[in-house]
Amino acid sequence: MSELLETYGRELRLVGELLGILLGCIVAYVVTRQVIIRVVERLVRKTPTDWDDVLLDKGVFRRLAWIAPALVLFYSAYRLEDPELQEVLQRFVVIYIILLVVLVLSRTLSAVSEIYQRTERAKSFPIKGYIQVVQIVISAIGIIVLISTVLDQSPWGILSGLGAATAVLLLVFRDTILSFVASVQLTTNDIVRVGDWISMPQYGADGDVVDIALYTVKVQNWDKTISTIPTAKLMQESFRNWRGMSESGGRRIARAVNLDMRSIRFLEPVDVESLSKVALLRDYLPARLEEIRTWNEANAVDPKSPINGRRLTNIGTLRAYLVAYLRAHPMIHKDMTFLVRQLAPTSEGLPLQIYVFSKDQVWANYEAIQADIFDHVLAALPAFDLRVFQQPTGHDFSALRVSE
Repeated sequence: MSELLETYGRELRLVGELLGILLGCIVAYVVTRQVIIRVVERLVRKTPTDWDDVLLDKGVFRRLAWIAPALVLFYSAYRLEDPELQEVLQRFVVIYIILLVVLVLSRTLSAVSEIYQRTERAKSFPIKGYIQVVQIVISAIGIIVLISTVLDQSPWGILSGLGAATAVLLLVFRDTILSFVASVQLTTNDIVRVGDWISMPQYGADGDVVDIALYTVKVQNWDKTISTIPTAKLMQESFRNWRGMSESGGRRIARAVNLDMRSIRFLEPVDVESLSKVALLRDYLPARLEEIRTWNEANAVDPKSPINGRRLTNIGTLRAYLVAYLRAHPMIHKDMTFLVRQLAPTSEGLPLQIYVFSKDQVWANYEAIQADIFDHVLAALPAFDLRVFQQPTGHDFSALRVSE
């Protein structure tokens, strides 16, 4: 009977000790979380720096509060009379602390990445992919140490055992390895930065890069949708980066108007007199006429046929007018490529192309500048007795029936 009572007494003492340890852990956590951490949070909010605020927002300090009950449990286990229970509890604490350290380091690295993203350097050299690789490595080390603790073996013995599984690991982490290599190449060769405008039609991406991570690159399209591109695909497939345009200070305007070739003709004196009233042609026409007259006289050109020698044409005069008009335009670059040219004639007329660069690169402003230019071009064509080519419409056929 006495032995039974002694056994019950030992068990009751053990239960009491465990309850005391549990109570001590709860008290340690409450004091740390509600007192120490709250004081730290208030101090952090009052500091002028931002990096400590990021650590606070990422929950780094709150996770550290969990260390207090673990330490109480670890050192309180020495007071237990049962050595096996001591070992179990202490091993549990070690496993718990390993997991907690991995979590705190991961949150800290995430905070470092966010702090770095706020710097100007982050646009040209993003490190989010590297941070994620380090997080994966820390997690892998934590898992190995955790397994070695549970099995009570050396971590090096576990690592040596993994050597035979290298091929399997390479297969499992294939995407991670490819993404990491691609991320290093993208940043080292400065291929893509956060803020770049890229176009990758095969993934429905056409907009600004908002995030470069280990596995994916996020692009916010112009319709405000988000396209996600695997990082490795940016090295394996072609895409267009518009950064060069942004850095050049100009945005290309390359658009043509198709002219009806039947409207192209030589200018008559009455046409020259009418066009002489155009301010942008007042200097051009006299100089051009004098040049043509001098050349024809020097070459004894017979004026009886209009195709003998040189003469002004309505399309040539239009090109001269457009050159003068664009050079006078305040939003067109004069020191970048500047062309008003004819393209090869097609079944849809003669394309007259304007190839210049706008000073304003903002999409809406650029489109407005381009539209204003071609509004003017289309409206000015009748003054040169030129017509735009277009396919016949229902209105054209209706007018034909009326005339009949």
